[in-house]
Amino acid sequence: MSACTFEKLAYLKLLLGIEGVGPSKIFSLLSRFHDLESIVNANYEKIIKAEGISHILGSKIHLAKKDLQKIKNDLERELNSLQKINGRLITYWDDKYPELLKKIYFPPLIIYTKGNFSENDNYSIAIVGTRQPSLYGKSMAEKFSSELAEKNITIVSGLARGIDSIAHEAALKTNGRTIAVIGSGLDVIYPPENKKIFDRIAENGVVISEFELGTKPDAQNFPRRNRILSGISLGTLVIETKINGGAMQTAAYALDQNREIFALPGNINTIQSEGPNRLIQRGEAKLVTSIDDILVELKLQLKPEFGKNISVPVEELDLFEEKILNTLSYDPKQIDDIAASAAMTTSDCLINLLTLEFKGFVKQLPGKMFIRS
Repeated sequence: MSACTFEKLAYLKLLLGIEGVGPSKIFSLLSRFHDLESIVNANYEKIIKAEGISHILGSKIHLAKKDLQKIKNDLERELNSLQKINGRLITYWDDKYPELLKKIYFPPLIIYTKGNFSENDNYSIAIVGTRQPSLYGKSMAEKFSSELAEKNITIVSGLARGIDSIAHEAALKTNGRTIAVIGSGLDVIYPPENKKIFDRIAENGVVISEFELGTKPDAQNFPRRNRILSGISLGTLVIETKINGGAMQTAAYALDQNREIFALPGNINTIQSEGPNRLIQRGEAKLVTSIDDILVELKLQLKPEFGKNISVPVEELDLFEEKILNTLSYDPKQIDDIAASAAMTTSDCLINLLTLEFKGFVKQLPGKMFIRS
């Protein structure tokens, strides 16, 4: 199916407004009817032949057409309101829809956005955590967010108080990109004190919601919000959270979506560290102490050119060090391969690598493997 016109969008809105119809049902219907208009105009007997469509649901779909004009009127008003706040509506079939989000089990078929997506957003990390972080949590959220943003990785979070706000702010301070996924309409900013952050994100990144304008930040919205947080990201970093915190829910979604989970270890005597410590204990998350732990884990999913544009103060390096550094990336490389690439003996190469490690340009991994820092 091609990108949605107004007519197609009206049909989609009509179907999504039927109780019991969600993405899986619409995909099932499309596999049989091939376009939304054919679904809406189909007779009852044909509708119930689609996989997963019961007689009751088939009847609801068949009778829904009578509401089409009202749906069109509401949609026209909604699009006008979006235009006034510089927002836009994007469907699953539009080119601007995030590719990573398409791959989750229950993708939102409609998202509302403010701001513009970038190619870098394909390389995103979600940073989530408690609304009441410790000083340690605040410090680590700022550190990881700013350092990842400096590497041109987009920071995704939920615009909530605490860790979320710190992660967004840190990314913005480094002139990096950040995405906020919210649990209300684009015109309902929550918490209200984050309006300035909201506006800055819309200018330097994207705010995303799957909720119509005017939707309040009700509790039931946030689980849906959390699946988008993890779904739009290559991995999720949990900084601090209680066992039953929303960040643990985001981690659970990441696990279901086959995305990476990272967790910052914390003091076993503080409630804020219960969540990440539990994730590590269960083997569901990788323990991280620096962004290198994240970059190495995601090396196969990051773009091949990743890290090539990082500026290195060449004046701090001699000719041999510079030669070796140019052979390295964020993909771990064994000492013998480095030596061969640099046309040096293994012993000379190792000496220079240790010097580079001391200067902070290189990190050594087990098995005499090396990566850029």
